[in-house]
Amino acid sequence: MKLGLLLLATLPIAAYAQDSSTTVNSSTEYPNTFSSGSANVQPFNNKAKRFRDWSISVGGGPAFMVHSALTSINKDKVNWGYNAYISIDKQISHTFGASIMYTRGETKQTGQLPGLPGQLAGVATATTQFDQVSLLGDINFSNLLRRVDNHSPYRWAFHGYGGIGLQAYRTSLHDNDRNRWSDNPKRVPLFVRKELDFGSLYYQFGLGLKYNVSKLIDVEARTMYLISGEQSFDGSGYNNSSYDPAAPVESQYRYTILNNKRSYNAWTVSLGVSFKLGKASQLTHLAWHDPLQEAYYRTNVLENASTDFVVCEKGDKDNDGVCDDWDRQLDTPAGARVDGAGVALDMDLDGVIDLYDKCVTVPGPVENNGCPVK
Repeated sequence: MKLGLLLLATLPIAAYAQDSSTTVNSSTEYPNTFSSGSANVQPFNNKAKRFRDWSISVGGGPAFMVHSALTSINKDKVNWGYNAYISIDKQISHTFGASIMYTRGETKQTGQLPGLPGQLAGVATATTQFDQVSLLGDINFSNLLRRVDNHSPYRWAFHGYGGIGLQAYRTSLHDNDRNRWSDNPKRVPLFVRKELDFGSLYYQFGLGLKYNVSKLIDVEARTMYLISGEQSFDGSGYNNSSYDPAAPVESQYRYTILNNKRSYNAWTVSLGVSFKLGKASQLTHLAWHDPLQEAYYRTNVLENASTDFVVCEKGDKDNDGVCDDWDRQLDTPAGARVDGAGVALDMDLDGVIDLYDKCVTVPGPVENNGCPVK
């Protein structure tokens, strides 16, 4: 019974709501039904983009094997390698971007075994050639931390990078004893080859400093640290051993005893150029724009804008309520009603203004105070 009464009570309300002028209807037009009619609502597409957000970057520089058994940087010598990269970059927001990057490089490293094996082998030399494909994230720290009241030119930006990828590498190791070309006794250098597959994951992170040269070009100095996840990345082989003079002789010839880590890593330094892609009508790249800073800057401009239009600059000398700038009768008598041009009203058009006219609605001569002569 109660349910039936409730339904009867709600039916008229529902019917009225369907007929009401406030009913919300679906529409594909802009502005939509949830905005005020004055809202500037428009679809966002490529034509509506204000900023460039794609770029192609290339660069290169030295590369070094570090934190490994065989290293590029030693006390007496630095063994220089190289790295070169090309990437396609997409700026997702003014603080975050992503890149697909291909890197090719080579490192050269040396090391010497301890004890008698080291005396026999001398200083071993190794080479690592690597190819890498990675997905890299990019955080623009300068845009993230830029003050909203900083109105200076925005030319330098500090970036942080981090990502994951797949790598292939080829290594070789030569010494004067067991890792050399020899037929008697039979000896060959130590070679390792790792194919590019899902078992060859590596990680990298680093920092970069960019300079905005123009609307189309950026230059950047970048340094990256590569975590291979492989013990053979430096050419020392797969043997996981530690140095022990009492251990079997064979284990003392394994170069991994120089640094018994599970992952040998590399370090690269590069100088690169980014070519910013987009339409000529678009402004600078999105990475060089901070929307919050722009909003505060525009507000500051409005707050400090000078007044261009002054009302009643010449004043109102006759106090009739009409500024002298457009008053056609500058000596209107005090108390007289005036029209929009500041002229005293004369309703019956007899030449006597209403202030002095004794017969406002009937014309009469001036001598008779605006009243007809009887």
